[in-house]
Amino acid sequence: MPANVSVTGDDALTLDMVGQYSFCPRRFHLMYVEGRWADNQYTVEGRHVHRRVDRVDHLLPEAEKRGAKGGKGEVEDQGDEPPVVSRSVPLASAVLGLTAKLDLVSSDGNEAAPVETKRGRVPSNAERCYDTQRIQLMAQGLLLREQGYRSDHGMIYFAGSRSRVTVPFTAELEQQTRDMIVRTQAATHLTVIPDPLEDSPKCVGCSVAGICMPDETRALREISAMRAAIKDEARVAVNPSAHGETASGVIRRLYPSRPTATPLYVQHQGAYVSKRGESLIVKAEGEELSKVGTKDVSQLVLCGNVQVSTQTMHLLLETDIPVVYFSSGMWFYGTAQGMTLRNAYDRAAQFSVAADSTRSLAFARAVVRDKALNQKTQLRRNGVTSPEVDRALRDIDDLLPRIEEVDCVESLLGIEGNIARAYFSQFSSMVKPREMDSAWDFNARNRRPPKDPMNAMLSFAYALLAKECTVALLAEGLDPYWGFYHRPRHGRPALALDLMEPLRPIIADSAVITAINTGMVNGSQFTMAASACCMDEGARKGLLRAYEGRLDQLITHPAFEYRCSWRSAILLQARLLSRWLRGDIDRYINIVTR
Repeated sequence: MPANVSVTGDDALTLDMVGQYSFCPRRFHLMYVEGRWADNQYTVEGRHVHRRVDRVDHLLPEAEKRGAKGGKGEVEDQGDEPPVVSRSVPLASAVLGLTAKLDLVSSDGNEAAPVETKRGRVPSNAERCYDTQRIQLMAQGLLLREQGYRSDHGMIYFAGSRSRVTVPFTAELEQQTRDMIVRTQAATHLTVIPDPLEDSPKCVGCSVAGICMPDETRALREISAMRAAIKDEARVAVNPSAHGETASGVIRRLYPSRPTATPLYVQHQGAYVSKRGESLIVKAEGEELSKVGTKDVSQLVLCGNVQVSTQTMHLLLETDIPVVYFSSGMWFYGTAQGMTLRNAYDRAAQFSVAADSTRSLAFARAVVRDKALNQKTQLRRNGVTSPEVDRALRDIDDLLPRIEEVDCVESLLGIEGNIARAYFSQFSSMVKPREMDSAWDFNARNRRPPKDPMNAMLSFAYALLAKECTVALLAEGLDPYWGFYHRPRHGRPALALDLMEPLRPIIADSAVITAINTGMVNGSQFTMAASACCMDEGARKGLLRAYEGRLDQLITHPAFEYRCSWRSAILLQARLLSRWLRGDIDRYINIVTR
């Protein structure tokens, strides 16, 4: 086979795929079957370490064919000529079904040794390297042998220690590597996500740990097994773990408590968003209003008459930053997002559950029940003590048992409406503005259009939360417009509404209450008409501050007992939903505050 072939076909494995599978089959599945990825400091450092070998591709010289002097395997003396060093060498093998770009190859006549660069330090184990690294290096040796070279060892350069470790290519290592290539090839066709590692140190520092959720998955599986064993729902708390522990130990939070990137809101009418390098520039009337690096932006949210350049859209789509569109009246229109997620299995599972009336109804019951529990907690914590509030709480308690008795979604909608009526009848008891203001008189929920300042703020907050849930679902490869409780309807993100229902009281309602009670928004910041009420720019900015502050607030997750922000919790719920749909966990659990 000719040297330096770089492509063997659509089914060819890359060297990284073999390495990732040997490291963790679940990580491999997320990366190469579902197309999921997340950077962290270690992956960024790894790319930095590789910057020299990745700079230019070299062609590997032909292996020299020289006459043997002492028998097979012996070559003529090469003299004092130094070995040829080739960097970033592309190779492929149709026999192995493998392609690779070797960091560095040191060749001398018909002998060649691959050199792999790693960012860390030399491990303290007996081999002074890990099995995954040895397998990757052996695979490079197999590729070199197919090019006519003799390759009996390789080296790993550890940048953290500035030293090389020699790895002998033994027959045992060769067989282990060939077996791993075969297993990796088979894994590319799996549609079921492999089980997570159990309490493994590999999970700490893994860039996709927050997507994989190994400890959370094990915790939910254990509680489901326990429930199945005792067959008594009443003996099991709503939350899936007791004090954040499983049979295997404490649940580790393997993702940042707060995302480093946050939404960029542009609501100045007539503003224009362009790009400069890797930064977004917001201008209005020739004046630069802000400059933000794309690494710090999770969403670009456009409110009303705001324009974006085509070049900026290209940058955002390429970097998987969704663009969210609101009307000037703060109606959520939709999103634009790049085609970066290739996983179709989640959507197939989603449509299957939507077509299953039994599973859909069970999901819908949990949504309404957990939303009601959060409404009750919100009212009990923040409402004034009065007979009216007590009566509303009793009404909610009386309606909760009926949720499990309904046999259709239509009946469930009626119960949800009655619970909401009781809750909102005392919503104003939670509002304590700094100054007495009749603008906050509130008796019932109304919308489309809202008729008073309180309803205008609630509608805006719900639109913001629907946007957040839509973006989270899209990131998981789910269809936000095809729900289980909320039925699909043109222009309505039904699944996003399903996801957000239990979160309305504890995120959106809480943000509205905070905005009013702290003076972030006052009654003079609204435009009143005969049949509608609109928020002025000051009111929108004030509520946005309260809403984003709520999302950034750290909580103790009621299910897993670790600290994370509400923004992270929304992303976690979307991931748990996708795992439930795929059968990775057999129970989806909403966040219910205590």
